[in-house]
Amino acid sequence: MTDTPHHNATEPQRGSEPSDVPAGATRRSVIATLGGATLGVAALGVAATQATAAEPRSAATRPRPAAPPAVACVLTPEQTEGPYYLDLETVRKNITEGKAGVPLTLRVTVVDAATCAPLPQTAVDIWHCDALGVYSGYVAGGSTPDTTFLRGVQLTDSAGVAEFTTIYPGWYVGRALHIHVKTHEGGTVSSGTYHGGHVSHTGQLYFPEAYNTRVAALSPYRNNTATRTLNARDGIYRNGGSSTLLTLAQTGSDLGKGVTATVVLGIDPAATP
Repeated sequence: MTDTPHHNATEPQRGSEPSDVPAGATRRSVIATLGGATLGVAALGVAATQATAAEPRSAATRPRPAAPPAVACVLTPEQTEGPYYLDLETVRKNITEGKAGVPLTLRVTVVDAATCAPLPQTAVDIWHCDALGVYSGYVAGGSTPDTTFLRGVQLTDSAGVAEFTTIYPGWYVGRALHIHVKTHEGGTVSSGTYHGGHVSHTGQLYFPEAYNTRVAALSPYRNNTATRTLNARDGIYRNGGSSTLLTLAQTGSDLGKGVTATVVLGIDPAATP
C-alpha cells in the first residue's frame, strides 16, 4: 500500500493532552542542546562563565576578580508522549527498515541533571514518522498495525551517548518536524528487547527551520501534501521546544547524502512518571 500523508495526527497541546500521557509530564527535567562533540560546560548550555583577570599593573588598577561560576544545569519541562507510542522496546541502531529519506545520524547524550555527569546504560527510546508523515504500527495514514519502521532503543555507552541510524522525519497536519524520545533506567536487555526499569524522561526533539525547508524540497518529502507547520506555530514546540532543538551538521556538500544531529538530555535517573 502506498503511504499517504497523515492528516489526522495532530497531537494535543498542553492542557488537552491524552489520558495516556504520563503523570510525570509535570516533572521538570533538563534538555540542553550540544553544539559540538566535546561534553563541556559551555557545550551543555550551563550558565557559567570564566573570567580571566588582566595582568595587574598595581593594586589600584588591578581588576576585581569575578566570583567562581556556579555550575548548574538549565531545566526545561518534559513534553507530551503523543498518541503514537508503542512499547516495542526493540534494541537496534538502524531503524530505517528501508524507508526513503535523507539519512540522519542521531546522537543523544544523556547526563544526570544534578551533576551533568554522563549516564551510561540508559535506554534511549525514539520513534517518529516517515517522510510522508506516517507512523508505523497504525492503520491511519497508509501504514499497517504490524509495521515497526522508525522505532528503536539504544543503550548509552560509557560517555552517555546513544546513536541511531534513521531518516530525517517528515510532517503531518498541526505538528512541526520532530522526533519523540523517552529514557528508561534500571532495565535489562534480553533477546534483543529492553525489559523492566522505569521511564525517567519523556520529550521531543526538533529541527532547525533552515534545514526543514531544504529537506522539504527533496524527494520523497516533496510528495508530502500536508501543510507543514513551522516550529514557531507548533503549540507543543512553543512550550519548551527551543531547548530541544537539534544541532545539525551536513554530510558533505549534498544535503541528500545525510546529516548528523546531536543533543544532550539531562534527566533525573531516579524520577518516575
